[in-house]
Parts: sequence; structure tokens; C-alpha cells
Amino acid sequence: MTATLTGLNAYPLKGGGGTALRTCELTARGLPFDREFMLAGPEGRFLSQRDVARMALLRPSYDGEVLTVRAPGTAPLVHKAVDDGEVLDVSVHRRDCRGVDQGDEAAAWFGGLLGRGCRLVRFTGHRATVAGDGELMFADGFPLLVISAESLADLNGRLDDPLPMNRFRPSLVLEGLGPFGEDAARLLRIGETVIETVRPCARCLVTTTDQRTGERGREPLRTLATYRKADGKVLFGQNCIPRTLGRITLGDPVEVLEAR
Repeated sequence: MTATLTGLNAYPLKGGGGTALRTCELTARGLPFDREFMLAGPEGRFLSQRDVARMALLRPSYDGEVLTVRAPGTAPLVHKAVDDGEVLDVSVHRRDCRGVDQGDEAAAWFGGLLGRGCRLVRFTGHRATVAGDGELMFADGFPLLVISAESLADLNGRLDDPLPMNRFRPSLVLEGLGPFGEDAARLLRIGETVIETVRPCARCLVTTTDQRTGERGREPLRTLATYRKADGKVLFGQNCIPRTLGRITLGDPVEVLEAR
């Protein structure tokens, strides 16, 4: 079966909005700069839209040197990345990691906007995936999340108000696999690369957050729970690990190399 890559999104700030890409190099850690920056609370625990729905309003972009973050009602943060600051012990879902503190100005900008004390940190070191044989920066557990466009269409056919794909924050969007075709594939060739689907993505409160307004609702979790629930978890999309690295570009053909 063949399909097409129709969406490519990196998230340079964990919990912030995505940056749509046309082409990029797929690395062992996923898309370039993906979750390279993170906000950490006073105890070092990561902040996300689970804690602060207003993080959905953050619109970050990063060119490898300067992180720019825009948000409604305030001047943008334009921050030159720091690599020689204090190294802080931080955590993502109780998994310890380290980040370089990005200074008081950035901390004050985010703290004032979100109404809580926090520090902006930049990833340093190494983190293994949940599966143990892949790499990632501050992502929850895997470097890539893949969703089929037809999976969203199937869900939207069950909802009173259709939802956009950004509710699910995928790295890669594929078209042509059919509804939940990503669940049936183990290895996918995308352009020059090969990725492995490792486990279904268990969805959380973030999917109920409107990425345009920051407001919460009950969907899509309520509807997904009626037909996409297993072992007490609501599943949508596949967590993946890169296996062959290289360039990927929108419009690249996608081939199922090995089915489950």
C-alpha cells in the first residue's frame, strides 16, 4: 500500500504550538529542534498544556540560534539560545533529564504570560525513548507521532463539530493508509527514511484544548472512548522511532514495508 506525506510539524517549545515544515532532515531524535526547549516549574517538573491550557496560545519558531515566541496581547520574546548557562535537573513524566537555563529575561516573559513561576531550559545530554532503543529531547516518550488523515476523518464523522489535526499534535500526517492504517503498519518508508511504529499513543487532556483559543471542552476524548479505548487508555495515532535517517519532504510517497 502506498500513501503520501501531507503534514510535517516540529514543536521547538514543549507544550507550545507547532511549526509547519516543508522539508527537513530526519534525525535520530526526530524532526529538527523538536522539543529542544521546555518550561520547568520550581521543582524542575515540566510544564505542558495539561497544567496550563494557555500554553496552546504560544507560537514558537527556532532557527537553531534564536527562539522567537509569539502570544496574543504581548510583544514577542526574541531569545538567543544559551548553551553556557546553569545546567538544571529537570524531569518529564518522572524521567530525569537536564536542561541549560535560558536566563531571567526569558523566565520573566513566560512567568508573566502564564501566571506562574517557571524557567525556560534548553535540552542537554541524552534521553532514551520509553521503548529504550531510540533518542529524544524533551518529548514525552518518543521522537515521532504519526497520524493518518483518514483516522481524523473517521473521528470527525462521529463528532457534531469537526476538529483540526492540530488537536493531536502529530509530527507526521499521512494520507492514503485508510482509517487507522497507521495501526496496521510496523515499518514505513517515507522518502529516504524508514520509521518504526512502536506503540499506540494514549491521549490526554491536551486533545480537548482548542489550540487557537486555549479553551477546554469534552471532545474528542468522550467520543474516542466509545471506540478507541484499550486497557483504560484512549488511543489515537502511533508513537514511532526513526530507523533510517535522511531527508523527508511534503508529498513524499509513503510505503508500508512491513505490516503488523
